Amino acid sequence: MSGDLRLERAGALYERAVFGGDASALAEADRELDAVEADLATAGTGRDIGAVEAALALARGRVVHARFLEHREEDPRELELFERAADLYRRLGDGRGEGEALFWIGCFHQVVRHDDEAAGPALRRSYELAARAGDRLTMSYALRHLGIAEHKAGRLEAARERLEESVRLRRELGFDPGVAANLVGLAYIAAAEGRRDDALRLLDEAAALAEASGALGIARQVEQARAAM
Repeated sequence: MSGDLRLERAGALYERAVFGGDASALAEADRELDAVEADLATAGTGRDIGAVEAALALARGRVVHARFLEHREEDPRELELFERAADLYRRLGDGRGEGEALFWIGCFHQVVRHDDEAAGPALRRSYELAARAGDRLTMSYALRHLGIAEHKAGRLEAARERLEESVRLRRELGFDPGVAANLVGLAYIAAAEGRRDDALRLLDEAAALAEASGALGIARQVEQARAAM
């Protein structure tokens, strides 16, 4: 079964939409995932099939989430897909996959429903499982969103610490669009702390990283932050 490559392509298309600002990539991602699903329909059963089902549910949920970011309209399938992925990974004993799925459950509650209280347990458990599995990317995502929750609650020092740790992990991974996104968040925190010069410096670095990595979506966030300051 050739699902893995198609799932990888769908993941790259998701990032092109979210970081690169190219929403048209999502239709292509859907086609890749439809092909995986068509193969699953005739594939039988087994651990490998279960792992592909879990990865497919996670990938579908990410595409739905990207469409939410574009249109700001909740799709009830999003949470269902992430919960299915988490359940399948849990049954498979795949802590790394479960940690990633739990991050997206937390992200859904925080970003789509603006409910940090509901998001917190999933994000914290996601970080624990990702740390145990050595999954630095998911760790960085969980830390970013835990930092966002701290910022919204007015706990600026805790917010800064979590975002700075997320930046460190993302620099290690060479994930420049993600670093740029976090620098925007750190700039808002710096501004809230009265450190305007630091905030502008952070935005300058974010802009340079976004431009160098083709992250047009993040570049727009940088300009929005500049205008707000």
